[in-house]
Amino acid sequence: MTPIIKICGLKDTEALAAAAESGATHAGFNFFARSPRYVDLHTAARLAETAPMSLVRVALLVDPTDAEAEAAVAALQAQAIQLHGRETPARAAALRTLTGLPVIKAVPVAARADIDAAQHFTAADHILFDAKPPAGADLPGGNGVAFDWSLLAGLALPRPWILSGGLDSANVAEAIRATGAPGVDVSSGVETSPGRKSPERIAAFVAAALSAYGSLTAEPVA
Repeated sequence: MTPIIKICGLKDTEALAAAAESGATHAGFNFFARSPRYVDLHTAARLAETAPMSLVRVALLVDPTDAEAEAAVAALQAQAIQLHGRETPARAAALRTLTGLPVIKAVPVAARADIDAAQHFTAADHILFDAKPPAGADLPGGNGVAFDWSLLAGLALPRPWILSGGLDSANVAEAIRATGAPGVDVSSGVETSPGRKSPERIAAFVAAALSAYGSLTAEPVA
């Protein structure tokens, strides 16, 4: 299975192009209005028109209504949705049925029990493990905070999963080696300021992730 390398919170064509050219597989577009990475429907539609075919377009939603989910999916011509709020397993299943798209369900992690809770999201196509937001945080994700990767030890999920939270080009290779994550997700770790993506940092992150995945799959030397 090809590893997922997802760049989330894209807002402009330059960053979008950088994600594709560097070899990322997924591009996330944030429809949470309080986020510095927010894109409105008009901007999402414009970006969708120029999005490279190599990138899977993911609509990031936080506790959306049916109407909000449908509008975001239509504007972005989304190929997947990411649920980053307090959606229950039943709600995730309902949104999967409503949109007809694969679901990435974000699960905030601070303890092993949080990881175990991911087992209940049977309708999710992927689980995204992110650090639980700090007390008083305005955002459910994208806070640049990592969690204890050792909590993932011995993890056996019946579906693929993605590691997020505090990743950047300096630590993503270590994160992949330490956890065996079949996918990684980054947002603030490739920014120069909240919401402002750096093409150079995107390229460096993807290169580091690809190198780590290549090392994991390389045949041992006899």
